[in-house]
Amino acid sequence: MPITAVDKDTDALTLTVTAEFPVPVRRLWDAYMDPRQLEKFWGPPSYPATFTRHDAYPGGLTTYFMTGPEGDTPGGYWEWLSVEAPSSFSVLDGFLGEDGEPNRDMPQIRMEFSFEPTETGSRMTTTSFFASAAELEQLSAMGMEEGMRQAMGQIDDVVADLQAFAAGGVTAAEPLDDTRLRVTRVIRGSVEQVWRAHEDPALVSRWMLGPDGWTMPVCETSVEPGSSYRYEWASDDGAQRFGFAGEVLEAHAPYRLVSTEQMVGAEGIPDAAQMAGVTRNEMTLTPVEDGTLLTLVIVYPDREAREMAVATGMVDGMETSYARLESAVLAA
Repeated sequence: MPITAVDKDTDALTLTVTAEFPVPVRRLWDAYMDPRQLEKFWGPPSYPATFTRHDAYPGGLTTYFMTGPEGDTPGGYWEWLSVEAPSSFSVLDGFLGEDGEPNRDMPQIRMEFSFEPTETGSRMTTTSFFASAAELEQLSAMGMEEGMRQAMGQIDDVVADLQAFAAGGVTAAEPLDDTRLRVTRVIRGSVEQVWRAHEDPALVSRWMLGPDGWTMPVCETSVEPGSSYRYEWASDDGAQRFGFAGEVLEAHAPYRLVSTEQMVGAEGIPDAAQMAGVTRNEMTLTPVEDGTLLTLVIVYPDREAREMAVATGMVDGMETSYARLESAVLAA
C-alpha cells in the first residue's frame, strides 16, 4: 500500500493523502495524464473507472463513469484549474448527473495534486478542500477516504508497466461504451508539432494517407469552430475514391479539436464502410515523457455503426498514417 499518511483537518476543512512510489516523478505524472492508465486506478477495484474525456490543460474538462458490481454507473468530472508539469495540477472535482453533465447540486471540491522526488522514487500529496464541515462529513460518509485508499493501492502495478503506454507502441482502439471508441497513440513529437501536422494542409497531405497506394487530391483543413473541412483519397489505380467531410465544433489549440465526420464521394468502396453515418470526433493532445499522447474519441450513431467501421481495417490504416507522421513529417 503506497499511502503513508492521511490527515483530516476539520478546522482547515481539508483531507490530505500522502503516498510514495518507487518510480520517478515523471512516470507517476504521466499515469495521471493518460486516461488509459488513470482509469486503471482512479476507481476502487469494485468500481473500475472509464474515462470518456480527459483534457489535462487549464480550462479543460475530464469526465468518467465507474461501473459497480450491480451494473450501476455513477459519473464524475474534473474541471482543470492549473497544470505545472510535472510538479502539480489542481482540479474541481464533482459528480455527473444522469444526463452526463456536471451536477451542480452535488458537492464540488477542489483537489490539488503535488509530486516531488524522493531518494527511492517519488511522493504524491493530494489535498482536498471542502466548502464546509458538513460537506467534508458528507463525502467522508460516502466512503471518499476508503475509496482513495483502495484506488491508490492499484497505482504501483500501473506505473511498473513501462512498455504498455510508451512511444513505439502501435495505434490501439478500445470501446468505452455502446457508441464510443477510443483510439490512442503516443507520437514522438511535441504537442505543438502534432497540432500543426493536423492544421497545415501541406503537412496533412504528406502523412494522412493510410496504406501505401493512395494519394490525397483534396485536403481542405480547418481548426476554426463553425467552419468545414474536406479530405479525399484516390487509389493509384484509379479504381477507388472516397472522402470525409464535416464541421469543426470546438478548437482549443493546441490541445483539443472536436468535429463531425461523414463519408462522402465514395466510389468503389464497400457499402459497409459507408454505414457509419455522422460521427463526432474528439481529439485531445497531451504532453507525456516520450512525446505526445494523441487520444481520439469517436462517437458513432450506434454500436452497429461502430463495429462496421472498425471491421474495415480503420485502425490499421490510422497506424500507418501516424507512423508516417513520425517518420516523414516530425523527423524531417
